[in-house]
Amino acid sequence: MVDDSACGSPSPAAIGEDAPSGRELYGHSRNSVPGVRHRLEDHLRGSAALAGRFGEVFGASELAAYLALIHDVGKGACAWQDRLLAVEREGGGRVGVGHKHAGTWLANKYTQLPFGAVVFGHHGGMPDMEKLKDELWRAMPGGDEAGRVEEAIRAVESVVPEIHPNPSPPLPAWLRKIPAEKARHGLDLLVRILFSCVVDADYLDTAAHFDGTAVRVHEPADMAALLKRYETRRATMLAGREPSPVDALRQQVYEQAYAAASGEPGVYVLHVPTGGAKTLAAGAFALRHAAVHGKGRVILAVPFISITEQNAAVYRDLLDPDPDSGEEAVVLEHHSAVDLDSEERLQGLTDEQQAEWEKRAHTARLAAENWDAPFVVTTTVRLFESLFSHRPSQMRRLHRLAGSVLVLDEVQELPDRLLAPILSGLRGLADHFGVTVLLVSATQPSFWDLPTWEGLERREIVDEPARLFEALRRVDYEWRTGEEVTLETIAAEAAEFKQVLTVVNATKDAARFHRHLEQRATPGTAVLHLSTRMTAGHRREVIAEIKKLLKEGSDVQVVSTRLIEAGVDLDFPRVYRAWAPAESLQQAAGRCNRDGHLHRGIVVVFRPSDGKQPRAAAYGAALDASEAHFGPGVSDPDDLEALKDYYTLRYALQKATPGSGLGAEVDELRRRLNFPLVDHSFQMIENGLSTPVVVVRREADREDIEAAVAELRNPNRPCGPQVLRDLQPHTASLPRHEAESALRSGLAEPVTGDLVLWHGTYHGQRGLDPDEPEDRTEFNL
Repeated sequence: MVDDSACGSPSPAAIGEDAPSGRELYGHSRNSVPGVRHRLEDHLRGSAALAGRFGEVFGASELAAYLALIHDVGKGACAWQDRLLAVEREGGGRVGVGHKHAGTWLANKYTQLPFGAVVFGHHGGMPDMEKLKDELWRAMPGGDEAGRVEEAIRAVESVVPEIHPNPSPPLPAWLRKIPAEKARHGLDLLVRILFSCVVDADYLDTAAHFDGTAVRVHEPADMAALLKRYETRRATMLAGREPSPVDALRQQVYEQAYAAASGEPGVYVLHVPTGGAKTLAAGAFALRHAAVHGKGRVILAVPFISITEQNAAVYRDLLDPDPDSGEEAVVLEHHSAVDLDSEERLQGLTDEQQAEWEKRAHTARLAAENWDAPFVVTTTVRLFESLFSHRPSQMRRLHRLAGSVLVLDEVQELPDRLLAPILSGLRGLADHFGVTVLLVSATQPSFWDLPTWEGLERREIVDEPARLFEALRRVDYEWRTGEEVTLETIAAEAAEFKQVLTVVNATKDAARFHRHLEQRATPGTAVLHLSTRMTAGHRREVIAEIKKLLKEGSDVQVVSTRLIEAGVDLDFPRVYRAWAPAESLQQAAGRCNRDGHLHRGIVVVFRPSDGKQPRAAAYGAALDASEAHFGPGVSDPDDLEALKDYYTLRYALQKATPGSGLGAEVDELRRRLNFPLVDHSFQMIENGLSTPVVVVRREADREDIEAAVAELRNPNRPCGPQVLRDLQPHTASLPRHEAESALRSGLAEPVTGDLVLWHGTYHGQRGLDPDEPEDRTEFNL
């Protein structure tokens, strides 16, 4: 039996050829099966092998491997080793002894200072350069960490001598060649993706130890075989559909996308009207381009969770293996908003809940998603807040972007105030990390008019977008703009139609509009509601019900937030849209007469005097630019020339705002390698602050949900990403202040990170209804 004394008086059995320092070094405590500790040298070399494999994709294999090799060298110190064994005897938990400085010192000695951030931040997040210099000073001779650093390095070098490399690991060749003015942004991206490699390698190797299994990483997919399967199943799917007058135009779009996929890697544009079958065309382009150019995966990012759910379902039908084949799924759907690195606790926790939250925080991070799949469907929020984060569980997946085809669907939804870092990041990924970017939208923004993309080649897929838009024009617009217009008056009007969709701007507006419709609906009419206050599974069921009712010709009246207006394949004869920026008006129109069975559908744009609007400055600029170019007596939202002028004015209005440069200030922070401030400044969703809420909607799901929650809460047995994947269908969203009120009143309890478990009422149609709290005195919604 191995002696538990570690640094203190080891027994003769612990001293031998495998432990020349006189003691065995461990990286992690005993696992459940087979009940052994994780030797530190095994963890370091195992992590290095994985990180080197990840880094090979973008020409930094040796550098990634070395940073992973040294990330836990600090665990060689006696204080850490002794505390590990003590915690194990106490039943588990965090060791609580720092181990960052030794690896950081080695990174600075054998690479460059910025790469020390990878090692120093692998648990708590990457620091800024001033913080890193201060911490490095503590590791130098005379510093308060110097003794422990020297002790740890001496202990580890005896079993892992390669922590002292000769020569030092090289930098990627491209970093040495790019112009000086672009080098800092290139270095920023490199550090971020190296950090991702190290974190993912560390998490994978650690999870494998606690599972008692070998590390599991998928082999590269056969993209040519997947493309063949996609083509075959698409043909079958189309053959089973009811013919549409626009089918020929959709086929033209598909063929042009398929042909363009053989072009060189770069940035492509798919500019197609709503109803032009962008989803199928984008998938074909991405798969064929990946097959032709050896890309490792396809990553599709969309703005709304509802689109991930629908698109993932479409792509699963086209790509996933047959259920009885025994093969693994191809498509991974990732929209979980759980922040496993959350440094800010939810308010409303008891002292006991806070203590439990802290105890399980570290092990819960191993559940972070890592995008290890051939075809990933995620949200733009998950994508870009991960790219510009500084925290490990959010950044774990980033290295999967390298050597991929990145499809940005409904790209018009990217926030103006962050365009500079987003476009700079995309260009860097395309230039240096082997990423081909496809921008998909019916309302393509004028990104090439902005300085960040000056000189970047624009590769068009559709030959003549204006001709295609004219051929697919299927709606007429009406306008309701008087002071007498309210949510209730529009509901009264909409209730007169058998099949009608209304899109509003806020979840509270949707809930209240739904009540108005219910009061006026004729018997036998289905009155349905969609918003993010419903769980993902609930939304999916409602969308399926809407499709069924529309196909049957049944009476159905629907109110939704804007989650329905992009990527959700519905076809109503009449659509109402609350006043919003021009691209939202056009996207909502895409749910009207989508398949062209009518000569013209009707889209009614209305301005409710009691309706809500987002308060963001960029949204206000978009409304002002829309006011100038669209409306009665001006242009309709599908006028391409008016849309181009609209984007020019929209960007100009924001540039004139003091302190606004469409996010240029974030790019300046990137240039300074200030990782925490970039993270703080880059918020895709302003004001924060929504909280993911797990809901037991059906008793039949309770056992599985409670088992998953128990896994996330267990501090002694880390779990992998599958647990959060399994909870996605059962997760809704609440504003943070509402979630905290629920915690205080006992209507919810914390799980891990910012994830909470709901115990309150869940409305059968409206979900977490803002107007039906159980106790208004305590639960202020």
